[in-house]
Amino acid sequence: MSSTVISNSMRTDRLPHIWCPGCGHGIMMRSIAVAIEELKLDKDKVCIVSGIGCSSRASGYMDFNTLHTTHGRALAFATGVKFANPDLHVIVVSGDGDASAIGGNHLIHACRRNIDITTIIFNNNIYGMTGGQFSPTTPMGDKGTTAPFGNIDKSFDICKLAEGAGATYVARSTAYHAKQMTDYVKKGIQHKGFALIEGMSTCPTYYGRKNKKGGAVELLEGLKNTFVDIKVKDKLAPEKLEGKLFMGEFKNTIEPEYNEQYNKIMEMFSAGRDE
Repeated sequence: MSSTVISNSMRTDRLPHIWCPGCGHGIMMRSIAVAIEELKLDKDKVCIVSGIGCSSRASGYMDFNTLHTTHGRALAFATGVKFANPDLHVIVVSGDGDASAIGGNHLIHACRRNIDITTIIFNNNIYGMTGGQFSPTTPMGDKGTTAPFGNIDKSFDICKLAEGAGATYVARSTAYHAKQMTDYVKKGIQHKGFALIEGMSTCPTYYGRKNKKGGAVELLEGLKNTFVDIKVKDKLAPEKLEGKLFMGEFKNTIEPEYNEQYNKIMEMFSAGRDE
C-alpha cells in the first residue's frame, strides 16, 4: 500500500492491525482503499459499514465515515444509511459467516431490492475471530472446531446465491489475485444497484492449521492454483478443470435501483396520486 493511500485512507493511529500474520484480510482491505483512491472519491462521501468478525475490523482501520454494527446486520444498517443519504457511496465489509449465516436473510433481500450498496465479502471459509467454527462456506469434509471429524454440510456458493437473489453486479477474486480484486471493487462502487464482490481470503491460524493446508504461503499458492478466470472456462480441456473453482465477473446488468423507485413512489404520494 502506497504512502498516499495510507495517509488518505487509513487511521494510522489504529495500526498495526490485529489480524494474524498471513491473514488475507489485509490484502482485501488494501483493495478497497486503492479502489477508492483510484476512483478519486470524496472521502466524506464514503461510508463503510461492517458487522462482526475478523473482516469487520477493517472499518476501524479505514479513515472514512464508518459504522461497526452487530453480527449479521451490516446490510440492514447500510440500507438505512443509503436511504438517509443516497449520495453516499455505501460499502459493506462482511465475512462468510457474518453475511451468509446470521446475516443471510439480510443479504438475499438486499440483493432482491437492488439497492445501490457495494458489499465485499472476505471469505476465509471459517469463523476466525470466534474460535474456528465451520461456516456456511467451509468445504464439505474440511474441519473446524465445531466439526472435528469434518463438515458434512453442503457449502454455499455466495456468488451464485447473490445472482439468484437478484444482485445486479456479482464478481469474485482472491487474495492472490489482488489486482483483479481492486478492479472488481471499483466496478462494484461505480455500478448503480446492488454489487457483491467475494474475496477469497486466507486463514492460516484456524483454517490452514486445522486442515493441514499449510501456512500463509501455501494457502496463497492454493488460491493461485485453484481459481481459474471464468472467461477461459470453455477454452480449457475438461481434465484441466478438475478441482478448479472460478473467479471473475459473473453478472453485470442494469435494472431499476431501489432508492430511485422508492423516490418515485414518494413523489406520487406528495402529488396526491394513488397510481
